[in-house]
Amino acid sequence: MQRVLSFEQPPALSLPLRFFLIAPAFAILAGLLLLWRGPEMLVSRWTPETLAFTHLLTLGFLSMCMIGALLQILPVVAGLEHPFGQRSAIALPGMLASGTFALTSAFFLVSSFLFKAALLLLLSCFAWFLLALLKQVWTAPHAGPMLVAIRLALTALAAAVAFGASAAAGFAWPLSLPLLQLTDLHASWGLLGWVGLLVAGIAYQVVPMFQVTPVYPQWMTRGFAWTVFALLALRTVASVRAADSIWSATLTVFLAMTGVLFGLTTLHLLRQRKRPKPDATTFFWRTALSSLIAAALLWTAGTLFPQIAGHPSYALAVGMLAIVGFGYSVVNGMLYKIIPFLVWYHLQQRLTGGCAKAPNVRQILPDQDAERQFRLHLLALVLLVLATVFPDWFSQISAIAFTASSVWLWRNLLKAVRLYRDMTSDPSTLRAAT
Repeated sequence: MQRVLSFEQPPALSLPLRFFLIAPAFAILAGLLLLWRGPEMLVSRWTPETLAFTHLLTLGFLSMCMIGALLQILPVVAGLEHPFGQRSAIALPGMLASGTFALTSAFFLVSSFLFKAALLLLLSCFAWFLLALLKQVWTAPHAGPMLVAIRLALTALAAAVAFGASAAAGFAWPLSLPLLQLTDLHASWGLLGWVGLLVAGIAYQVVPMFQVTPVYPQWMTRGFAWTVFALLALRTVASVRAADSIWSATLTVFLAMTGVLFGLTTLHLLRQRKRPKPDATTFFWRTALSSLIAAALLWTAGTLFPQIAGHPSYALAVGMLAIVGFGYSVVNGMLYKIIPFLVWYHLQQRLTGGCAKAPNVRQILPDQDAERQFRLHLLALVLLVLATVFPDWFSQISAIAFTASSVWLWRNLLKAVRLYRDMTSDPSTLRAAT
C-alpha cells in the first residue's frame, strides 16, 4: 500500500538541489580518474586508484543523492518534520563533499594526514545526519513498509560508517586492524544495507506512482527489509568468528538471493505498467535491476566456487555491476523524476495568482533528453564491465563514455534548474520554455 503524499511542509527547493547538483561532479571526477590511470586501475580492487574511484561514486555520487532525496521525501511521504535549519542544510553537503574529496585524495596520495582529515569531516557529517534522522524515523507512529525500510537503511548506514571509519583509522594511524575483514563488512553494510534497503523502500512508493504499476506484494513489503537486515547482522557475526566460514558463505548466498528476488519482482511489476510507452526512467530501472541480478548471481558463483572468486576481474566485475549498474542507474533515473517534479511543484507555488503558468513536468526536462543520456550511460556500463575483464582494451574508452554520460546528466539537471531560476526572476520567459 502506498502512503498518501503530504505537501503541507515541504523543504525548500534549494535543500535537495544542493545535493543533487554536487553529485554529478564526483561521477565526472571518477571517470576522469579512470581515463588518466587507465588499465593499471583495474588490476585489483585494492589499488589506491580503484579505492578512490569506488568512493567517488559511493560517497560522492550515491550517498550525496540519497541523502538529498531522503531530506525531501521524509517530510512528504512520512510526514516527519524537517530536521535541519538553513545553515545546517548548507553545511551538510559541503562537509560530505569535502570529506569525500579528502578520502579519495588520501587513497590516491597514501597520506595519513588526509585520512585523518577525511575521518573528521565524514564522521562529523554522518553523525550529524544520523542523529538528526534516526530518532525521528524510529519514533514515528504508523510506520508503513517504506518507512520501515528507511529505518533499517539508516541503521545499516551507521554500521557501514563504523566499519569504514575503523578501516580508515588503520591507514591514518599505525594500528593493527583486520583491514580486509573491516572492508568487506563496510562494503556489505554500505551496498546491501544502506543503498539496497533505501532503494527498495523508496521503490515501494515511486515504482507504482511514477511507473503506474501494481503495488508491491505484501509478502515483500512486510518481510524483505527485515530479512536483508537480519542476514547482514548474522553474516557479520559469522565473519567475525573465523570458525563459522561455512555459515558466512551460506548467509552470503541467501543475501545474494534476496537481491535476485527484489530484482525479479520489480521487473515483473514493470512489465505490468499501464503506460504503453516506457520512459527514460523505466529504462534506467530495467538496467539497474538486471545489473543487480547479474551482480548477485556472480557473487553467488564466487562464493560457491573459489576458482571464480580467485579470478582477478571477479571482485571488480561484481563491484562495477553493483555500484554503476545498480546504484548509479537507479539514482540517475530517479533524478529525472525528482527534479522536474520539484521544479514544477515549487513553480506552481511561486506563480500562483500571477499571469504566468508553470510548465508541465515533461516540458521542464523533456524525456528525449533523458533517453539520449540513458543510451550513453548503457554504453558506458557495458564498456566498464568489459574493462574489468579486458582493462587494456576497454578501460579508457569506458572512462570517456562514463564521463560524457555524467556530464550529460549534469547538463540536463542544470537545464531544469535554470528554467526555474529564469521563470521565478522573470515569468515572461515561460513563452520560451513552452
